[in-house]
Amino acid sequence: MSQSLFTQPLNAINVGIAMFSDDLKKQHVAVTQLDWTPPGQGNMQIVNALDSIADSPLADKIAAANQQALERIIQSHPVLIGFDQAINVVPGMTAKTILHAGPPVKWENMCGAMKGAVTGALVFEGLAKDIDEAAVLAASGEITFSPCHEHDCVGSMAGVTSASMFMHIVENKTYGNIAYTNMSEQMAKILRMGANDQSVIDRLNWMRDVQGPMLREAMKIIGEIDLRLMLAQALHMGDECHNRNNAGTTLLIQALTPGIIQAGYPVEQQREVFEFVASSDYFSGPTWMAMCKAAMDAAHGIEYSTVVTTMARNGVEFGLRVSGLPGQWFTGPAQQVIGPMFAGYKPEDSGLDIGDSAITETYGIGGFAMATAPAIVALVGGTVEEAIDFSRQMREITLGENPNVTIPLLGFMGVPTAIDITRGWQQRHSAGDQHRHRA
Repeated sequence: MSQSLFTQPLNAINVGIAMFSDDLKKQHVAVTQLDWTPPGQGNMQIVNALDSIADSPLADKIAAANQQALERIIQSHPVLIGFDQAINVVPGMTAKTILHAGPPVKWENMCGAMKGAVTGALVFEGLAKDIDEAAVLAASGEITFSPCHEHDCVGSMAGVTSASMFMHIVENKTYGNIAYTNMSEQMAKILRMGANDQSVIDRLNWMRDVQGPMLREAMKIIGEIDLRLMLAQALHMGDECHNRNNAGTTLLIQALTPGIIQAGYPVEQQREVFEFVASSDYFSGPTWMAMCKAAMDAAHGIEYSTVVTTMARNGVEFGLRVSGLPGQWFTGPAQQVIGPMFAGYKPEDSGLDIGDSAITETYGIGGFAMATAPAIVALVGGTVEEAIDFSRQMREITLGENPNVTIPLLGFMGVPTAIDITRGWQQRHSAGDQHRHRA
């Protein structure tokens, strides 16, 4: 036998606990660290639960249910059909209802950003004369707080949605369900980030009185906009449609413009709307959220399915919902966001993760499609190679790929689709966690 094994440089592979590879590195030994831990992170209750659902006949029922969920997501065909005020279209909305991002949370437990958004919304609705009075009202029990997701809605960041706000109306043409989300305030001092001074209220008033009605009339003229097709185009143009929306916003306003021009509004007001849209690429961000919500709701409520249909955060807790367990939230602590920060700020200065925007990852875009948007690493950190690898890794926790929405850089692979909780104990963090959410 050749003796070269004993004379050539040592190349080690360490599986599991990183302390061993760390020691080798200190000794200048080349080492590859394989990130692995036992199923269920060694928790035997989880291991036993996984074993129990792996046995037939339950396994066959789960497999059939999951195939149905996957097909429903893939076959969903969401289209934008209009805009209108929440009080007119959102199920369960009342004059004293405030919807919010994430799983349920009481006023007293809300984070600062969400409380700021709530009080601003109460002033905007005319239910309080100032922020102090709004805080008293919010704590009084007169206001109904409820998650957006429980009202066919999604909401960016704090997700605060009130009766007078204009909403996207997105219909799933395949299955008939409808999803809603409010409109982007763009990237200034904004309610969804917790700001609530007069400039914020003034912008909300303008959106209610000018932009919203104009877009409502425009969509009456246009009829519908195919969002699934537009999403596929945007991904092929360098967006991942969560944090990078340059292409998507251009495509969306291009589709809306003929209706806006024909809606009969003064040229000055049209100019205001176009300038507002041009102020930030995020204009289409909520549109994609509502599109994804319409698709994922079609897969919710399938008995025995282990597919995740909701991931959302409220600044205090992270929550998810599973198709086969409708009406239930599974929650844990919201995590600190990891990513680039403005000069002078440290990670401990930031709040915890917040927003319903992880519906994009739940569908398969955003962090799951980072390979479509290598330029995003300038915002979220990391390298182009890591961004590409995130999209590959997400196939390990999903049931399939969506051929309607593809990733050119990976040979036009469909985006990873249908997160399966039984695969979720693989020892890799999801790209949604790695991805710095701004919505």
